[in-house]
Formats: sequence, C-alpha cells, structure tokens
Amino acid sequence: MQKLRVRYAKRGPLRFTSHRDVARAFERALRRAGVPMAFSQGFNPHPKISWIGASPTGVASEAEYVEIQVIQRVDPADLGPRLDAAMPSGLDVLETVTATGGSLAEEIEASRWRVELPGVSGEALRVAVEALLAVESVQVERLTKQGMRPIDVRPAVVTAEVSTVSGACGILDVVVRQATPAVRPDDVLSALRVVAALEPPVPAKATRMAQGRLDDSGGLSDPLARDRAAASGWALREPAQSDVD
Repeated sequence: MQKLRVRYAKRGPLRFTSHRDVARAFERALRRAGVPMAFSQGFNPHPKISWIGASPTGVASEAEYVEIQVIQRVDPADLGPRLDAAMPSGLDVLETVTATGGSLAEEIEASRWRVELPGVSGEALRVAVEALLAVESVQVERLTKQGMRPIDVRPAVVTAEVSTVSGACGILDVVVRQATPAVRPDDVLSALRVVAALEPPVPAKATRMAQGRLDDSGGLSDPLARDRAAASGWALREPAQSDVD
C-alpha cells in the first residue's frame, strides 16, 4: 500500500461545515476521482483515511491535513488535480505528496491563526493582547456536550501579534499550541474578554494559516517538508483574496 498526505483549504461559506460533513464530502470526492482506496477489514469496512487536527466548525483554514492509503501506487501530481476537481467549491486541494514514513501527527504541535475583528481598533486589540501575555493563567468556560468546561487559555498561547487593516479592524496573528483540551480561536477571544473586557461588536473571522512543529522563535515548520524533499509533490494554487474572504 501507498500512503499519501493531502493539504487542503476550507474557504468561504464552507467554513461553517462540520468536520463530519467535510469527511463525507472528501470520501465522495475520492470515489468520483477513482482513487484506489485501501479499506479496513471486518464486517463494516471503511476507507483508510486519517484526519489530522481538523479545524472547528465556523473557521476557515488554509492548512488542513489528511492521510489516505491506496492499494495501487498513484502519482501525487495526477491525484491532486483529479481530487480537487471532484471536491465541492470551497474545499480546495492545495498539495499532495507521498508519505515517506513516520507520523504526520508528530509533525504538528501548534497552529497559526489569523483572527480579524471588525470594529476593534488595532490599539484596543494591542492593549488586550499585552494584558493576556502579561499573565500566566486565564480561565474561560466552553460549552461542551457535558456542560460548561473550564479551560486555561494562556499556557497554549505561544506568540500573539497585532496589526490593522483599513478602518477599524484589528488583526490578531496568534500561534496556539495544540493542547488537551484544544484551545480554539474563540477561546482566545474569550480570554481577551476576561483580561481586558474586549467585546467585538460583530463576530470575528478566524482562519487557520498554518500547522506544524514549533521552532525556537515560535514559528512553525512545514509538516510536509520532508515528504516534499523526498519526492516531487503537487501544488494546486495559492488562494485568491476572494477565496480567503
């Protein structure tokens, strides 16, 4: 069997799609593209697909990863375009490579998020972020199936930087360690509310820009770099601004 690793994007209205629906769309696309999938054994066999750190419902992403296993060797340069053509608009295959071994999950320990906050000035956001970084612990509550659950956000925040786009729209670029339980962008915003009473007048828009292992400066390595170096992969395209919006 051959194992392949796929990076894909979740854009536009598709960011509101649940992971379960994304998984169903992906499986349908694999069938439409004629991918010779490997299946599990047993009474109810299913295709061998492994999802790595799927993003939560309601956020966009330029860096989602999935591994698939096939029973016949395929060329990633051919598979990428075929799979992308079979995907619904908004789920875009960006890169496909042959796995060279090891675990992809071990290559991912943090995410970099871009969070746009319309109606919040860059200065107000900067003051709130400085307050967050100045403390060691910030407890917030998240509603789960088991009820409200306390989460300490601060230990998961590796770096946080603020910029401003046209008008009053602060941009938060934050690297968050993938802890247990996972700290999501809305948890970071809840932490800013706790430490600085920051209340965006409209819902924020979060996009995952990258995943990878942390380096000494708080940056992220490319989880497919080793596979790409070992064998030629395929890159579909960089996102147009309309796709990201």
